[in-house]
Amino acid sequence: MRAFLAILSRDLRLILRHGSEAATAVAFFLLATLLFPFGLGPEPELLARIAAGILWVVALLASLIALDRLFAEDYQDGSLEQLALAPLPMPLVVLAKLAAHWLATGLPLVILAPILALMLRMDPAGLPALIGSLLLGTPCLSLIGAVGAALVLGARRGALLLPLLILPLYIPVLIFGTAAVDAALSGLSAAPHLQLLGAILLISLGVGPFAASAAAKQALS
Repeated sequence: MRAFLAILSRDLRLILRHGSEAATAVAFFLLATLLFPFGLGPEPELLARIAAGILWVVALLASLIALDRLFAEDYQDGSLEQLALAPLPMPLVVLAKLAAHWLATGLPLVILAPILALMLRMDPAGLPALIGSLLLGTPCLSLIGAVGAALVLGARRGALLLPLLILPLYIPVLIFGTAAVDAALSGLSAAPHLQLLGAILLISLGVGPFAASAAAKQALS
């Protein structure tokens, strides 16, 4: 546990020290969301109807921004090889790095989303489902994305390949995330959709770190 927390703390310090990728992801989330009213027109009913889809799609794209650097810097400076030789199992190393990545990039999106939803005229009745779906969905994006980030590790043009690999896998998260908010806005229960998101999160937690670990070891060999 101490080694896990040490890696989590180290990665958080590195992200906060450099900060460019995390800040870019948050800035992209803000600016891209605020551009939609200019493109679609300031019609409150239209914006309110599609606000959940806008926020989820932009959050999904924002999560991609810092993903290609998840393992790349440690791979380039040799730290990843040292971590692979450490007593802590590699899947737990991956999980610690993912936790730091989500705290720096995913959690700020969850915090900002209700404010942006109100700016898009979403009914406040949908905010609990929006927050719940993002709390369950954004870790899924990080876990699934980590597998893609590890697969393109060391590859030329890996940053270009990464979205092609993982965007199709993001579709179920996007569907159930927006469906949960739409259900709440329609006066229905969002629980079934949130439960499905929870199931995806459990599967991602069970598979993602092991698959990313195997891909990272393959890149190191």
